[in-house]
Amino acid sequence: MRLELHWIDYLIMVIYFLFVLGIGWFLRKYMKNANAFLEAGRSMPAWVAGLAFISTNLGALEVMGMTGSGMKYGMLTTHFYWIGAIPAMIFLALFMMPFYYGSKARSVPEFLKLRYDEKTRGLNAILFAVMTILASGISMYALAILMENVLGWDFNFSLWISALIVLAYTYLGGLSSAIYNEVLQFFIIILGLLPLVFLSLKDVGGWFGLKEKLAPIATANNFAPDTFTTTWKYSSEAGSNPLGVEWFGILFGLGFVLSFGYWCTNFLIVQRAFAAESKSAARKVPLIGALPKMFIPFLIIVPGIISLALFNGHSPDFRAGFPMAGDKPIYDYTIIMLLKHYLPAGVLGLGITALLASFMSGMAGNVSAFNTVWTYDIYQSYIRPQTGNEEADGKHYLKVGRIATIAGILLSIASAYIASKFGNIMDFLQTIFSMINAPLFAVIFLGMFWKRTTGHAAFTGLLLGFLMALLHHGLTIPAGATTVFKGGWLASIHVYPVEMAQNFWTAIIAFTVSTVVTVGLTFLTKQKKSEDELRGLVYSLTPREADDSHLPWYERPAGLAILVGVICIILTIMFW
Repeated sequence: MRLELHWIDYLIMVIYFLFVLGIGWFLRKYMKNANAFLEAGRSMPAWVAGLAFISTNLGALEVMGMTGSGMKYGMLTTHFYWIGAIPAMIFLALFMMPFYYGSKARSVPEFLKLRYDEKTRGLNAILFAVMTILASGISMYALAILMENVLGWDFNFSLWISALIVLAYTYLGGLSSAIYNEVLQFFIIILGLLPLVFLSLKDVGGWFGLKEKLAPIATANNFAPDTFTTTWKYSSEAGSNPLGVEWFGILFGLGFVLSFGYWCTNFLIVQRAFAAESKSAARKVPLIGALPKMFIPFLIIVPGIISLALFNGHSPDFRAGFPMAGDKPIYDYTIIMLLKHYLPAGVLGLGITALLASFMSGMAGNVSAFNTVWTYDIYQSYIRPQTGNEEADGKHYLKVGRIATIAGILLSIASAYIASKFGNIMDFLQTIFSMINAPLFAVIFLGMFWKRTTGHAAFTGLLLGFLMALLHHGLTIPAGATTVFKGGWLASIHVYPVEMAQNFWTAIIAFTVSTVVTVGLTFLTKQKKSEDELRGLVYSLTPREADDSHLPWYERPAGLAILVGVICIILTIMFW
């Protein structure tokens, strides 16, 4: 399956790698303390942090995972964008960033300490560290697959080489290097994948030609003819769409629990807003990221849907070379097969570089989040507290942060082998998020809007929410699953149509349990924090933001939020 590359393709990739490493090398001289290395000195302009915000998300999950999901689920995959991202990004900007940024917390676990107590912070820090390592491993696995197929290298060798590249620039330049590289990677991804969209759409006769070719495929699978090109039309019953989820599971499981849990509480994402130069800039970061986020489906999901047509009759050559697991395609290879099928020399090199950029963005983002949480929320809190000597502490924690970067890369390599057991890395990621982000969002949401919520209640709710999610995963299994990583490792009391349906309901159960337990125990425990201690951490006790009505609408978070919301509604209606 090795792609046939020409010298110009290799040259483009080499230039990219040199540029990436050069950014890290240039920024190394500014890494004089832990604040600079782990927090980028809180000096990033809103537009830089905003593009990094979305580029961090535009990693292996997006490019490889979502393209594969487009082939598997069709236009229903856009739910992860228009209902599963945009509302949460607006909420983060308008309501949550003032608390996060204003509290001066260096991480989400540290915010939990300020709002609740140390044990809640400690539990979340451990769970988040595990999540970031697993997510980083997914990006590493995806990058290794790409290098294996592009260069013909052994998978294991490819894995270690990709890890060393990310380690180099993250170790040298810290979060600043990761952010600036993410901005670069954003533009490379867009430029690299745009030709693929135009060429593939032209091949199938445009959007209407694609709908025509997908109709018999849909009916052959007992779906309505236009199922693969619509979003909400066939969501009344789980069995009426390939996603295997009805409207309630989509709206509540994805649109609320998974979405808000990921965008509002996942430190990997909000860390970019934390690095902004001011509170106003931090609030605009998610909204700036939301503008391109809404249109990403046309860049990666639409080619995935086209792959479904190519695989099922439109292109025998495309199907003949597609890696298979039994009688089913391995969806993770969708984007690679598209690049091989459509892009000529030179343009292919740009497309491959776009993939490399997306995977490295995901890896660097997770590793930079991991080293921050490890250094501040675990090492500084439980192993070696601050001494009071600010300069000495800054240098010491800088050293620890760099060691944590190396450790994070090594652990990510191990998790990459776990990721290889899944047929779709998107499903694997959503499994992780449903277990960890869903109960965390319940705890943070209650804490921000209900001053009565106690630390004991939050800790117990977070723990039991996670454990119930784990239990649900162990007792259920998606249809056709062959490995314990996909569930049923305790028993199989229920079979879901597909992995994503299992993930949505895992998230719903985790959120519900966490909410009920936290609320119930709050009434049985005493609030130990005074109103003064909660000021700036709870909505009702926090002074309102200064009036910004004198600013142009595009400089006001509320104005940007309205623009984003209107565009999102229009897109949803167009593909209903």
